[in-house]
Amino acid sequence: MSLSSLAKPGERVSVKLRTYAKDLRAHQTEAEQRLWYHLRANRFFGIKFKRQVPQGPYIADFISLEHRLVIELDGGQHNDNEAYDNQRDQWFVAEGFTVLRFWNHEVMQQTEAVLEQIRLTAERATETLSPTPLPQAGEGT
Repeated sequence: MSLSSLAKPGERVSVKLRTYAKDLRAHQTEAEQRLWYHLRANRFFGIKFKRQVPQGPYIADFISLEHRLVIELDGGQHNDNEAYDNQRDQWFVAEGFTVLRFWNHEVMQQTEAVLEQIRLTAERATETLSPTPLPQAGEGT
């Protein structure tokens, strides 16, 4: 099934897209399984991640809505989909998300480094999303 045939930008999430996401959850790659082990059930610094989530016209491999963070894992097939990947990354960024991309072999061979990059990015997102406290009476006058 072609991803581009599932939904177009601006369309609501289709039943086909939801069904495809469910199928992706049932048939994870080894790299997705490894990363999901660390991210699931708020294990990763208490951050809630979901996997294979339809978001607009796309499916995010992993997403933290609270931290506005999308994590994508790429295998060899993504060499052929570079234009599509760029378009979807631009869509997520326009929606206020930060997108991190890792190759499957990075997750498998450098898991700790990948997790550290995710942690640092989520930490920065938290700082960006946190409102600036109002000055106390007498400050700044």
